[in-house]
Amino acid sequence: MKQLLKNSYLNSRFFISAGTLVFLFILSYIFSGLFIITQTLFFVFLALVCIDYILLFKQKGIVASRILPEKLSNGDDNPIEISIKNHYNFNCTLKLIDELPFQYQKRDFEINITLNKLNHKKIAYSLRPLERGEYYFGHLNIYASSPLDFISRRFQFGKDAMVPNYPSFLQLKKYMLLAFSNKIFEYGLKKIRRIGHTMEFEQIKDYVQGDDLRNINWKATAKSNKLMVNQYQDERSQPVYSVIDKCRVMKMPFDGLSLLDYAINAALVISNVALKKQDKAGIFSFSRKVENKVVAERRPSQMNSILETLYNVSTDFAESDFSRLYIDIKRNLNQRSLLLLYTNFETLDALHRQLPYLKAIAKNHLLVVIFFENTELQKLTQKSAVNTFEIFEKTIAEKFIYEKKLIVNELQKHGIQSILTAPEQLTINTINKYLEIKARGML
Repeated sequence: MKQLLKNSYLNSRFFISAGTLVFLFILSYIFSGLFIITQTLFFVFLALVCIDYILLFKQKGIVASRILPEKLSNGDDNPIEISIKNHYNFNCTLKLIDELPFQYQKRDFEINITLNKLNHKKIAYSLRPLERGEYYFGHLNIYASSPLDFISRRFQFGKDAMVPNYPSFLQLKKYMLLAFSNKIFEYGLKKIRRIGHTMEFEQIKDYVQGDDLRNINWKATAKSNKLMVNQYQDERSQPVYSVIDKCRVMKMPFDGLSLLDYAINAALVISNVALKKQDKAGIFSFSRKVENKVVAERRPSQMNSILETLYNVSTDFAESDFSRLYIDIKRNLNQRSLLLLYTNFETLDALHRQLPYLKAIAKNHLLVVIFFENTELQKLTQKSAVNTFEIFEKTIAEKFIYEKKLIVNELQKHGIQSILTAPEQLTINTINKYLEIKARGML
């Protein structure tokens, strides 16, 4: 009985009815003829409450379960399903309160539905996580009311369910399909025309009609006394590394997601595209030292290794040591590789401090420095200034935007490729740059 009382809750109709009866009893002191009517209504009210209680607690009631994905995709809308079965022989009004993970700081999540008798229904909602890690769900609370709606019965399901939140694998699937489809223009991806000979030697073979005369091997022809041609195949298995700076500047948030997480999502996607293009994909991160390393390979399990490693990458709020990065690359990367360096430079002075190391890395590898536009400053410059303070703000914002463009020019001056991108366009622009490098045979 104690448990039944614990799981029962009074609805607003109960309090409205009780308040009305109290008011009528007060009036009956003035109008004596009203007392009998009020007394009758009181007993009717008690009878209805008892009937409502019996209807709700003498049957099996509601059975529900929360259907969670195996893992969440960071920065994307992830579907969550609730399956509900009504075992009552009457239509129910249900109030669903799902205890969401603490990362959302949302305590008023509520869904109201009506479920017909002996019926089954699935309800879906979506969650957009913005921080990698473990997400713990609390109870799924369901408050069921009969058509009388005086009291509610509480049901609880699914306590302490945990779902890990990984880098955006939904984005990975989306862009992987786009990079190899005919609809790439709709999403900002560019189809790059192949230029020159991005080929590697395969074998020398006899000349047959139709072979390219430019590929004739004159030395082999002289030795064999017949025409011989070089046969080439598309260059494959070039190492592509995503190098992620995890210093404190990468913790800056845009649209709820940090620059570090934008970089991690892009690194996951470009690694998958590189593997599909027959290249080797690898990653590592750095700050005070180089960590989270996955050597560039083409194993079947490579993407899973990259995904698990990126899941554990987090900022240490320190200043990045580019000299350590240069030393580690010089020691461990013997083959010329494409290095996609995700970092952020806010000023030209910040670039100049690291430029000697970037130039040294670029001597032996194809380095692409990827850094971010400040979209908040972009929005500020588009607003009309109405007073002196706003004019000052707008001028400073334009100065910082111009300095970003100077950084691009400075990198180009030293033969270093760069991408200056808005955070939300990072993945698309990185794929475009990779496809351009492959098409132009720059690696």
